[in-house]
Amino acid sequence: MTDNSQVLIFDTTLRDGEQSPGATMSHNEKLEIAGLLDEMGVDIIEAGFPIASEGDFAAVSDIAKNAKNSVICGLSRANYKDIDRCWEAVKHAARPRIHTFIGTSPSHREITKLNQDEMVERIFETVTHARNLCEDVQWSAMDAIRTERDYLCRVVETAIKAGATTINIPDTVGYTLPDESAEIIRMLLEKVPGASDVIFATHCHNDLGMATANSLAAVSAGARQIECTINGLGERAGNTALEEVVMALRVRRDLMPYQTKIDTTKIMNLSRRVSQVSGFAVQFNKAIVGKNAFLHESGIHQDGVLKNVETFEIMKPADIGITETNIAMGKHSGRAALRSKLKELGYDLADNQLQDVFVRFKALADRKKEVYDEDLIALMTDSAANTGEDHLQVKKLRVICGSDGQEADLVMTVNGVEKTAHCQGDGPVDACFNAVKQIFPHGARLKLYQVQAVTDGTDAQATVSVRLEEDGRIVTGSAADTDTILASVKAYVGALNRLIVRRTKTAPDADMKTVSFKE
Repeated sequence: MTDNSQVLIFDTTLRDGEQSPGATMSHNEKLEIAGLLDEMGVDIIEAGFPIASEGDFAAVSDIAKNAKNSVICGLSRANYKDIDRCWEAVKHAARPRIHTFIGTSPSHREITKLNQDEMVERIFETVTHARNLCEDVQWSAMDAIRTERDYLCRVVETAIKAGATTINIPDTVGYTLPDESAEIIRMLLEKVPGASDVIFATHCHNDLGMATANSLAAVSAGARQIECTINGLGERAGNTALEEVVMALRVRRDLMPYQTKIDTTKIMNLSRRVSQVSGFAVQFNKAIVGKNAFLHESGIHQDGVLKNVETFEIMKPADIGITETNIAMGKHSGRAALRSKLKELGYDLADNQLQDVFVRFKALADRKKEVYDEDLIALMTDSAANTGEDHLQVKKLRVICGSDGQEADLVMTVNGVEKTAHCQGDGPVDACFNAVKQIFPHGARLKLYQVQAVTDGTDAQATVSVRLEEDGRIVTGSAADTDTILASVKAYVGALNRLIVRRTKTAPDADMKTVSFKE
C-alpha cells in the first residue's frame, strides 16, 4: 500500500494515448516521451502493448532498459502468450509491472464466449501466471462501470486472491458520472475481502466530458492511482488529462488533501512535445495547457489581473513551466542566446544539433522581424519531423496562383534520386499534393489537413498537420514554415515517410490498431 495521502500517477500516453487514430509515434519519439515522463515524476509509465507488434515490443523493452525512476508497465490480455510477451519486454526495468485485463461486462463476456464462472477461472489463472513472473501485477476489469455490481466484487476478489497488487476500475466507454464513480470504488473497498491490501486505480475516458471529474471522485472515495495521458490524448474523446488531475489536486488541496510526485513545471514542455509527435494540436481553450489558459481579453479581467493577478488566475503560468517573459529573438541573436532560450523551453541540444537548428533559426529570422518562443517550438518540431534520413525529401517548390488556375512545380528526391513534376489543382495545396503523388505514386487517402498560425501577424509561421490512411494504417506528418504552402508539402511528405517506414517494419495484422479488447 502507499501513503494514504499519496496519489500515484499512471501515464498511458504511449499506450492508450497512441491508440488515437493517427497518433502513432516512432520508436525514438516513444523513448523521448518516456524519458520526459520519467523526469517529470510519473510513478508508472505504461509503455505499450508488447504483443501488438515487434515495434511495440522493442519500444517497451528499450523504455524499460532506460527508465531511471518510474515503474515500467506493459499491457497484456488475459492469456499466457500475451503475459509472457509482456514480461519479456518489461523485465529489463528496475521496477517492472505486468498489466493484464479482461472485459467483465455482459457485452464483453459475450465477445469472449465465457460465462461468469469461466471468466472467474480465467482471471485467477492468468493473474496467478503473471504474479509468478512479476511481483507487481495490475489487473483491470474492462468496462467495469457496466458490469453487474455483485459480479464486479467477485472478479475483483478473485484477482486479489490470485496476487494482483493493483486493481483498476476502468470507465472504458466514458459512461459514468462522478457520484457513481465514487460509489463503485467505495463499494469495492467495503465489500471485497483483501481490498485494503491493494491499490485501487481509476481509468476514465472522456466521452461525456467528465473524465477528470470522475477520476477525482474516485480518489475522494479511496482510489489511489489515476490513469491518464498528456493532453488527454486517447481513443475517441480521449482519456483523463494528466495536467488536469495533477493541477486540480494541487490547487484544491483544501478539499482534496492528496499529493503527487509530479514536477508540474515540466507539464507545458511535455504537452507541447506530445502535441508535436502525435500531430494532435491542443485546443486553444484546453484547461491548463491551452494557448488561452492564461490570457485575458475582457477589460474587467485585464484590469483585475493588473491590480492583483489572483483576481482571475487560480494558478501561476510558471507552475506548469510557462516562462514569465516571452522575449523575441532576432537575426542578431547568437548561438549562446539560442541555446539558452531553447533550454528554457525544454530543449537541451548537443553542439551538432544546435548548429543545425541555428542555421534554420537564422533563415527564419531573415524572413521574420521577431522570432518568439512559439516560433522556436515550431522550428524544433520541423527539425525533428524532416531529417536527412527520410526516403522522400522536398528540394524545391514553385507555385503559381491566379484566377486562371493553380500550378505547382516540385523537385523532390526519392531515395536520393531527384525527380520533378508539374501539376495543376483546384488550389495551390491541391496542385502541390498532386505533384507529390505524381513523383511518388501511392494509394493513401488524405484524412486531415490542418493549418494553425504559430503567432500573430502576416509573417507568422504556419504549423501544418496532415493525416493519411492506407490499408488501415494511419500516419501523421507535421511541418512549420512562414510559407504555408511549403509547410503543407513538407507535412504531406513527412506523413508519406512514416507510411513507408510502417510498410517495411509492421505487418498489417500486427498493428496496434487491429488488436482487440482495448481499455
